[in-house]
Amino acid sequence: MKHLLTKRGGVKIQSSGLGVKETLMNNDGGYSQWVGLYDEDTIVVGDYLDQMKVEWCRLTDNMAYERRELLENKGAERVNNVIRPRRVAMMLRVAKTLEKAFFDTPDADNELIMWGLKYWLVKNSTQGFNGGYPTGFTRIGNVNLTKSPTFKNWTDSYTDVTKGDLIKKMRKAHRKTHWISPVSAEEFRSETGKKRQILVNEATISDMEDVGEAQNENLGRDLASMDDQMVFKKHPIRPVPYLDSDTTNPVYMIDLATFHPIVLKGDYLRETDAKVAPKQHNVFVVHVDLSVNTICTNRRANAVLSK
Repeated sequence: MKHLLTKRGGVKIQSSGLGVKETLMNNDGGYSQWVGLYDEDTIVVGDYLDQMKVEWCRLTDNMAYERRELLENKGAERVNNVIRPRRVAMMLRVAKTLEKAFFDTPDADNELIMWGLKYWLVKNSTQGFNGGYPTGFTRIGNVNLTKSPTFKNWTDSYTDVTKGDLIKKMRKAHRKTHWISPVSAEEFRSETGKKRQILVNEATISDMEDVGEAQNENLGRDLASMDDQMVFKKHPIRPVPYLDSDTTNPVYMIDLATFHPIVLKGDYLRETDAKVAPKQHNVFVVHVDLSVNTICTNRRANAVLSK
């Protein structure tokens, strides 16, 4: 959740606007010219830009309490705090809803739900930059891939979690997407070192732990030496319960510098003051609102491998 809700985790705040617009450079025009002495100039003015557009999605929740609940629970007679658990429950629902949307399969017919991981990082069994449109969509971030054919994530498929299969293909994906490992352990523990993460499900992390332990000759007496310590070229590998139902056992290699949540300033977990509910003069209601979505400004820096 820290990546979906906190600025330290990578959330970017947009000051205003009806959505977020980004300019995408989609080509370089080919090659320069070899010329001879006194050759006439050939001036080429190309169209190198495309326009991305991400719309805001709006999330809301609320809690309520009755005036007499407070009267009955105060002073020496207080049984419990009736406000705190309801507010905690409200914020937990917001967190759970965001996580579910982030890891769910995107629905082209529902514009109310924010785009998530599987919207921007699309699987393909062929090795290369082949991550196109998510199922049901004809554009991605308002970008037409016919006009911008290079705006695609890296894809590959594997059969087994072995050094000769999945790990070898992850190495290639690492090179092709230009990931750079942190220089030191100190940097790995810093925010810089956590900008790139690998997300997998339980089945995949379990197999990876077996591979990690098999190549370690000094396991000693630790029967689970790799638990919670799996890294790939110093990038952390995180098991995600929401991916457990995905039978393709995907390996998402995400770059949080190019793929991150965006929120609207002034509507970033905005809580209202307690107000009297209509037609219920003893009931007070508090609302929380959030304008949010995700954006990927460089899909080529991200990869997904699937079984």
